[in-house]
Amino acid sequence: MNNNKNGLLFVISGPSGAGKGTVVNELLKTEELELSISATTRKPRPEDRDGINYFFMDEEKFKGMIENDQFFEYAMFGGNYYGTPKQYVLDRLSEGKDVILEIEVQGALQVKSAVPEAVLIFVMPQTLTELGSRLKGRATESAEQIEKRMERAAEEVEYISAYDYIVINDKVDDTVEKLKAIISSERAKAINNRNIIKKFKGEI
Repeated sequence: MNNNKNGLLFVISGPSGAGKGTVVNELLKTEELELSISATTRKPRPEDRDGINYFFMDEEKFKGMIENDQFFEYAMFGGNYYGTPKQYVLDRLSEGKDVILEIEVQGALQVKSAVPEAVLIFVMPQTLTELGSRLKGRATESAEQIEKRMERAAEEVEYISAYDYIVINDKVDDTVEKLKAIISSERAKAINNRNIIKKFKGEI
């Protein structure tokens, strides 16, 4: 938790295969951050826990939340809806907790529009060639699917200028340290520590 009244929102994006999930999981082991939880209409898997892995809901409730503008962003994948509930994130921030959100580029830009002070971080490998090697190494997708992901990655990179930071993910440990440095820097910014300034002046 930082010393500002409201917490900070960190948004992590990057191409599929860039290793975002891995570095975020490692980051959460040592950093005091709240991981944003997405809502979905897909059925829970045996290992899933409602309110931990996702907020599981039926399509009617999800569409109702869309109509009431209760998502930062939402999309449909594989016949199921996925979205980022606004209230969950805003509640954590109002409690003074720093929140991290792992999300694709278009969603990140929508979050930035709704929360201008959000810190956008783009995680990527050094080259598209390296990304292709990682995707092939996972051996979970067909050549056609990999090609589509490569095309998508090339499109996503065009939005990098909208991000606050770019982090090259060569080694997980090094990348986690880079993210820690960014988080530490943002927490130390004067604009994010108004209460410290007021306390020094005896105003609170």
